[in-house]
Amino acid sequence: MARRSLVVLALACACQPQPVPGDSEGASTATTSDGTTSAGGTMEAPTTGEQEPETATVVHSFGNYLMTPYLEIEPCVQWTLHNDEAIYVNAVTLVNDGGFHHSNWFAVPEQVFAGEDGFWDCGSREYNEITAAVEGTVLFAQSTQSRQEVMQLPAGAVIKIPPRHKIVAGVHLLNLGSTDLDSELRMALDIIHPRDVDVVLAAMHLDYRDLAIPANKRSRFTGACSFKSTFEKATGKPFEMKLYHVLPHYHYLGEYFGLQVLGGARDGEFLFQLDGFNGDANGRTFDPPVDLADADGLRFACGFNNWLSKDIGYGIGDQEMCMMLGLVDARVMIESRVTEGTQLVGVDGEVLLNEAECANYAVFKNPAQAPPTAKELGAPLYVPPTDPGDVDLEPTKDCADSVTTVAPDVPATLTSVRDSIFAPSCIFSSCHDASAPAAGLDLQTAAGLADRLVGVPALADTPHDLVTPGDPAASWLYRLVSECEPQNGAGAAVRHMPFNAPTLLPDPLVAKLRAWIEAGALDD
Repeated sequence: MARRSLVVLALACACQPQPVPGDSEGASTATTSDGTTSAGGTMEAPTTGEQEPETATVVHSFGNYLMTPYLEIEPCVQWTLHNDEAIYVNAVTLVNDGGFHHSNWFAVPEQVFAGEDGFWDCGSREYNEITAAVEGTVLFAQSTQSRQEVMQLPAGAVIKIPPRHKIVAGVHLLNLGSTDLDSELRMALDIIHPRDVDVVLAAMHLDYRDLAIPANKRSRFTGACSFKSTFEKATGKPFEMKLYHVLPHYHYLGEYFGLQVLGGARDGEFLFQLDGFNGDANGRTFDPPVDLADADGLRFACGFNNWLSKDIGYGIGDQEMCMMLGLVDARVMIESRVTEGTQLVGVDGEVLLNEAECANYAVFKNPAQAPPTAKELGAPLYVPPTDPGDVDLEPTKDCADSVTTVAPDVPATLTSVRDSIFAPSCIFSSCHDASAPAAGLDLQTAAGLADRLVGVPALADTPHDLVTPGDPAASWLYRLVSECEPQNGAGAAVRHMPFNAPTLLPDPLVAKLRAWIEAGALDD
């Protein structure tokens, strides 16, 4: 893992120097709220006589990253905005085609981590998140293994990107499948006019590093982060903080996250709770924001179900994490972490309860993170320049049903289906793993897999079994992965699979599943 200092102000899977494949040059596009498109530094006024739009959406493709089978790698990625003026971001959308385990996003001055756009080796530019957070600002963090995610802030709340900045991220890529995964990464920024800005948000970060998760047990780790006094010592002002957005982060053994008020009259009040692990977009925005002025800080907890036969610690790969990114209205950025002192304090049923106190740090925001100026308030809405080749790029991809004439990826056996389809797309997000499978369907355990699929009724409103040998159209599993809007028995469209994916699997993989069913869905 890369070395960390005292202030890591975003959710983090450590970024190490890694080789990267050939870059695919990205591009961006900007669309205003009336549908006009900006290709230059400022938005053209509409010709309809209507009032000038107050919002715009800027979309960028970082290109594709080719992940070979079973690859785990942590490159960095960059998008230079070429913005001559500040932009004020009210929402961020991130979309990928799978394999993106996690990513942390920052806006930094163009000269920081200098180099070309696209994917690059983090170590070659001495990338680290501390420098990114202090020199610029935290922009966004991806939920674990989410393929499509929108962070929508309340009206008037923004992340400010000052002039001549770029967007950078460390990304954790993981291909658990037996075939290549060619995954595109795409981001959209919804920007608003400076006159509509009420508050420029800063980051806070809670991190439980002293994890010792015992084998074959369930456990919970709670950090008590009393950062009120740290805030007051740093600022010389009474504690004031409003919480606008939170995003938890743990890995595949995680089964719980909880966030509570610490201290004051509301001590113990739950602000956010997440049960299970599903690869979904799991951030939460508070509207109105949570006022923490009468509290001492926050208490956060992560629960784990370690069904493995070995102890697990803090880290990447098969290790775990417990952390939270927060976006707040505050004078300083807050970092609170547990690095030592964990004590076993009790047992709740079969769950071992561990607790510790956080060490707390305050860092002043970059001076560029100031409110809009009078000049900005009176000027037209500024939109960064657009690459002509991406003028029509949308924030998310359109879904298209699988093409049935495509030749299948081979071999079309159940083992290959499991390794190339189920492992990276159904087990990767832990929806259908062996621990707590969604709808009771374990696609991870090789033994008895055919018996759990073939001729088994689906736990859904459908007349079809999961797999009907010889008949893909009567196989609910195939319908879910081959149709954008599969219809249940009542004729209502349901969510396609993979979970939380804007598009379907590549046609040759869908064709492999079809070919296996057509050949009799044999257990090999």
